[in-house]
Amino acid sequence: MLRTLRKFKSVVAAFSVAVAFFVPGSALAEAGSDRSAELMRELAAATSPEEARSLEREIVLEWSKSGSAAMDLLLKRGRDAMEVEDAERAAEHLRALTDHAPDFAEGWYELAQVYYAQERLGLAVDSLERTLAINPNHFGALQGLGAIFEQLGDATLAYRAYAQADALRPFDERVTNAMTRLDILANGIRL
Repeated sequence: MLRTLRKFKSVVAAFSVAVAFFVPGSALAEAGSDRSAELMRELAAATSPEEARSLEREIVLEWSKSGSAAMDLLLKRGRDAMEVEDAERAAEHLRALTDHAPDFAEGWYELAQVYYAQERLGLAVDSLERTLAINPNHFGALQGLGAIFEQLGDATLAYRAYAQADALRPFDERVTNAMTRLDILANGIRL
């Protein structure tokens, strides 16, 4: 019981740091290439779910370019290991990636997904925080934080994370459904 309480406290402490990244238009420089910035603007103006999904795929492709063939290979190997549900091997590749390319947001994001799959929520939050420090527009990282906050029962932080993701990524039913589910818990009853 004491071990579970300590684990929960460390996750909550990590959340308090992560909350700092829930500020639209933060002072952090816009991450990514000019192409990804252009695609993000197009995504915000998308008029259909199909258009949004297509733009999201292009954005993720842009974000997946580290500028190094070796780092791209580590990312691919990490993703491939997760596809066959080998989280330990994925973590090895992705930790090597983040060690060698600490400013590559997509490496941290993929590592967060591995940690989440391993139920290592504190490490997942830390990796999502690093993702957002590098790329504040990473809608996947915001959605991931929302899912973790929701899992831990913090409706307010979960709603805020999902709302930030929704502002960047329209037409995502999972995010919209989560916001609907959490609205009264997070925002109270509106009269």
